[in-house]
Amino acid sequence: MPLGIVSAWNKRRRSWSLDQNDPWIYKRLEYWQLDDQTPHSTKRHHGSSVFTLKEMEDATCSFSDDNLIGKGGFGRVYRGRLRSGEIVAIKKMELPPNKEAEGEREFRVEVDMLSRLEHPNLVSLRGYCADGKHRFLVYEYMNKGNLQDQLNGISETKMDWSLRLKIALGAARGLAYLHSSSAIGIPVVHRDFKSTNILLTEQFEAKISDFGLAKLMPEGREIYVTTKALGTFGYFDPEYTSTGKLTLQSDVYAFGVVLLELLTGRRALDLSQVPTNQNIVIQVRHILNDRKKLRKVIDPEMSRSSYNIDSISMYANLASRCVRHNSTERPSMADCVKELQLILFTNSKGLRTGLHLFKMQPRTT
Repeated sequence: MPLGIVSAWNKRRRSWSLDQNDPWIYKRLEYWQLDDQTPHSTKRHHGSSVFTLKEMEDATCSFSDDNLIGKGGFGRVYRGRLRSGEIVAIKKMELPPNKEAEGEREFRVEVDMLSRLEHPNLVSLRGYCADGKHRFLVYEYMNKGNLQDQLNGISETKMDWSLRLKIALGAARGLAYLHSSSAIGIPVVHRDFKSTNILLTEQFEAKISDFGLAKLMPEGREIYVTTKALGTFGYFDPEYTSTGKLTLQSDVYAFGVVLLELLTGRRALDLSQVPTNQNIVIQVRHILNDRKKLRKVIDPEMSRSSYNIDSISMYANLASRCVRHNSTERPSMADCVKELQLILFTNSKGLRTGLHLFKMQPRTT
C-alpha cells in the first residue's frame, strides 16, 4: 500500500478513535441519541443555527459583565445581540473538569429536545455553539426574567392574582404538551421543573426552559426506573426519590410546588428559616383545604382586590392534590389546565360580581 494512503488511513483511524472516547468532540445532532433513551421519531428538526465562538464573543461584547443577566449550575447567562440584530439570551457552559462530561450530556439533550419541540409555552432555541470545548446555548430573550425573581424581590412589579393564574396556566399548558406525546411520538418528562425555569415575556406569558435533564419515557411504558434521582431539592417527587421510579406525575408534583410559590410568595426551599419551615409543602400542606385558614398563607404582596376566596380555595385544592405523596392520586397536567381555566373564570366572575354589588350600594352622606 502506498505510503501516502497508509498515512491518511492512520490519521483517519486516530481521529475516529478520539471522536469515540473524547466527549468534547462535537457531533451532529444525528449522533446525539443517548444509549438509554428510546429512539426518536422521524419528526424533523427545526432550523437551529450553529454559531462560532467569535460570534458569541461579538454578541456579548466579549462576555462583558454589563451583559451578565444571570448565573446557574450550568454557568452564566448573558444578554447578547446577534449579527441579525436580534436580542437573545446566551448561556455559557462553565463547569469544573469533573462535571464536564455531565454538562456535555445535558447540553446535547437540551439542543436535541428543543430542536424537536415547539409550543408557545416552551422557550425557543435560536441556536447553539460547539466550538472546540466551548459550549453555548442561544435562546429567545425573555424580558421579565424568571418567575422566582419576580416573586422574591428583584422585580418592582406586584403581580396580582389574575396575573399569577395566567402564569400558572401557561406553565401547565407547556407541561401538558410535553406529557401528551403529540410532539415527538412519546411523552417527555421535564424532570427539573421549577420557578427559575419558568421564564416570562414582556406580557408575562410563561415559557418553560432548561431541558438538560428531560427524559423520553420508554415507549409503551409509564414508568422509568433509575438508580439516581435528578432534579432540584424542594421540587423532588418524594415517590421518585424513594423508589427511583420516574413518571409523568413527578413533573406534576413539581408543578404543585410552583403553584404554592405563586399562592404564598415563598420559596420552595428556604434554608434561612427554621428546619420545620424550610420546605413549602410541609409548611402549608395541612391548611390548603381549610378555607378559614387559607388567608394566612396568601402572599401579602398580592392586592386583596385582585382575588376572591372561591378561586383561592379551588386553587389551593388543586395544589394540594398535585403534591400528594402517592403519585396515582395526583391529577394529570391536562386536568390541571382545565381546572386552572375554571379557576381563572371563577376569579374574574367573582370580581365582576363584587364590583357590581359595590356600585349598587347606596352612598351615605
